[in-house]
Amino acid sequence: MIGISKLYCGTVEPSDALRYGRHSAQLPSHLLQFSADKRPVVVWNTTRACNLKCVHCYAHAKEHAVADELTTAEGKTLIDDLAQFGAPVMLFSGGEPLVRKDLPDLAEYAVKKGMRAVISTNGTLITKTLARTLKNIGLSYVGISLDGMETINDRFRGVKGSFKKALNGIENCQSAGIKVGLRFTINKFNVGEIPSIFQLLEKMEIPRVCFYHLVYAGRGSKMVEEDLTLQQTREAVDLIIDHTKDLHDRGKAKEVLTVDNHADGPYLYMRMLKENPERAADILELLKMNEGNSSGRGIGCISWNGDVHADQFWRHYSFGNVRQRPFSEIWTDTSEPLMGKLKEKKKHVTGRCATCRWLNICGGNFRVRAEAVSDDLWAPDPACYLTDEEIADPGQD
Repeated sequence: MIGISKLYCGTVEPSDALRYGRHSAQLPSHLLQFSADKRPVVVWNTTRACNLKCVHCYAHAKEHAVADELTTAEGKTLIDDLAQFGAPVMLFSGGEPLVRKDLPDLAEYAVKKGMRAVISTNGTLITKTLARTLKNIGLSYVGISLDGMETINDRFRGVKGSFKKALNGIENCQSAGIKVGLRFTINKFNVGEIPSIFQLLEKMEIPRVCFYHLVYAGRGSKMVEEDLTLQQTREAVDLIIDHTKDLHDRGKAKEVLTVDNHADGPYLYMRMLKENPERAADILELLKMNEGNSSGRGIGCISWNGDVHADQFWRHYSFGNVRQRPFSEIWTDTSEPLMGKLKEKKKHVTGRCATCRWLNICGGNFRVRAEAVSDDLWAPDPACYLTDEEIADPGQD
């Protein structure tokens, strides 16, 4: 997760994170990515059921729930363990998490245990009544997925009318006083919608947007050919940076982040190095704190049946199940071969990743993409758009 607005527009300085000791339990949410202890943000895919049919769904969501989903009681036991372990955020996802009738109860329980509870949703099920309920239980944030304006979004979501229902969900959250933001997955078919997304942020006074790079997992594994080319990715990131700066310069600043391609960090730094070297030094310091990809370390995933994964895209490999062992034990058991290597993945990446000058601030990028394309999870991430010249160690010239 790369905070474009924080880094490029200077809304966060290195001293901001240092002031809290960089401990995840103490950091406010907008600084959490700079924590030193990397206690995992945990994504719980509470259900496989979903009311939409998104073509890029990493969870292969279905119309109906599966039989082995964790129960309410099991979910609360899970939350007990996560809270005691020090996981700062419980992100409820799916499928569509709001299909579960006990979701408000589970989120409220997480809040009472001292965690920040957030929801990743398609937004179509958020009524005015539900929004007030979510506000009353202390929910921190609702991220609503849109993949463009009405025609493009409804095509990707597989259900006509989903765009209008999502906008209603956004308005209902705003009326209830819940912080709400957008989630947008970039690909060849919707990259042209990025300017419209920024216009929507401004028009509806939405404070936050996350632009996700495509990860080849779930139904998204069939979309490799629909991913942007490396040059198109550079152009898309530049477009996002330019629009972010425009809003900031006009006094309408929004929190803008890119997610799931940690090449964005070095790219942003190199761009700023040409424009403002002094600010570039602060960006580099913050990127070092961020440390890049954190699959299996600073982010983890629990599936609807209790299986534990390195992140929400890596569900073909499970480290264990919370029905048999607490998440905290599974997560810290480095005798498990892959878990041990992910805790120190920079030692194991190969090819251009192994010699890249940015490895310490990129973290080797996404192993799932590397595995999907080359069948080698330690190979270079094919979505890294930095050139050989850009990643070369200048000391070796």
